Amino acid sequence: MTSKKKFFGTDGIRGKANIFPITADFMLRLGQAIGLFYKRHYARPKIIIGKDTRQSCYMLEQALSSGLCSVGVHTVYVGPLPTPGIAYLTKGVRAHAGIVISASHNPFYDNGIKLFSADGYKLASADELAIEGLIGSIVPSMLSLGSEIGTSSRIDDAVGQYVVFLKEQFPRHLSLDSRRIVLDCANGAAYKVAPRVFTELGAQLQLLAAEPNGSNINDVCGALSPSKLRKKVIESNADLGIALDGDADRLVIVDECGEVVDGDELLAIFAKDLLTKELLRHNTVVATHMSNLGFEKAINDMGATLLRTDIGDRNVAEAMRRKNLSLGGEQSGHLIFGDLATTGDGILAALKLLEIVLETEKPVSELKTIVSKYPQAIKSFEVPEKVPLKDLSTLNRVLRESETKLKGGTSSGRIIFRYSGTEKKARIMIEGDDVVAINNMAEELSNVAISNINQLVTTDKSVTI
Repeated sequence: MTSKKKFFGTDGIRGKANIFPITADFMLRLGQAIGLFYKRHYARPKIIIGKDTRQSCYMLEQALSSGLCSVGVHTVYVGPLPTPGIAYLTKGVRAHAGIVISASHNPFYDNGIKLFSADGYKLASADELAIEGLIGSIVPSMLSLGSEIGTSSRIDDAVGQYVVFLKEQFPRHLSLDSRRIVLDCANGAAYKVAPRVFTELGAQLQLLAAEPNGSNINDVCGALSPSKLRKKVIESNADLGIALDGDADRLVIVDECGEVVDGDELLAIFAKDLLTKELLRHNTVVATHMSNLGFEKAINDMGATLLRTDIGDRNVAEAMRRKNLSLGGEQSGHLIFGDLATTGDGILAALKLLEIVLETEKPVSELKTIVSKYPQAIKSFEVPEKVPLKDLSTLNRVLRESETKLKGGTSSGRIIFRYSGTEKKARIMIEGDDVVAINNMAEELSNVAISNINQLVTTDKSVTI
């Protein structure tokens, strides 16, 4: 078996629907491989399948279920449901695994899958590798026959169960009565759950992007495009705006002034609250290398420690588990409360923020001042191949020169170059004290990276990954 995964990235398998590997025939074989993997441990595995609102989810759902049933696995449909809801139900109904069909914040024409283990955490990388090893080795004798063929059922009240769980995380002595909230569901998986949660807790709710049609998920809406939400918050004089992404595992907030509040600022607010309540275990917060230096300073100033990980909420969650920590997240809005959930949950994070707003009697615009962010420039761009950085000699030289320039500023600066784990994209992030300079530098570095990568790919010197 190869020691490097071929299909699974940092967050499952992802790509364009109906283009390999996001095809019905591959998903059937993947379903068989997943089923055979679990049959090594259980005689009759039970696996939950949930999805977001993409049109292609129906095709992939049926293919995965067919593959699973063909090797004797019982599948349980839960319909459109946020990724954290599927993780919660996987553990709650004692399923042996959970499958989420979603491409998260990507456009509707993309899709993918994520796997959760029985405890609700994302499947270990070693298990993903083992599943990949089974895909090409399935023979007819491995398929089930007669009464051993798997069956399917549906959890009709999946939305209700998850709504109850979320409401239980909001203190009973608090109420959202008279609170004006604008909620952007990104036309995604939370379009049923999120409105019910906030309405049933008493909020005066205005909805945006809560009418999915299969192709409008994340379409100029949600956590990645909060412009309409900002406008609506100001127009309606709302207390705050809540933006989720397509599978509702990340959160972006718009304060009462119409300003965006990102994951770093939210994480700092939550850290201070948990620290005050003596619930921040080991006085440590987990974040990634993309989190702002100003956020790190805020964490240190409050007497806590920041533990940085590689990019990806899976890495954050694994570090939290390994160190027995209670809070972690990403600048992008993945926020994990280790005592309450096993993965990032946008709705849960919004409820915890509202809890702090009510208890402190402070608006979000005041709470977020705990962080003074360093100027940051981020440039994302598509690449034909993910050529390892060590092979990009020209880019490495320019990166070193740029870092030298940054050190000449009046404050700390840094540069990060990385590839996306879910798309053929690269990202350059620069922090420094001169906004114009770092934006120009990001533009220059992205051009150098594109040129250097294209040169190696064209001359067949790149390394396939």
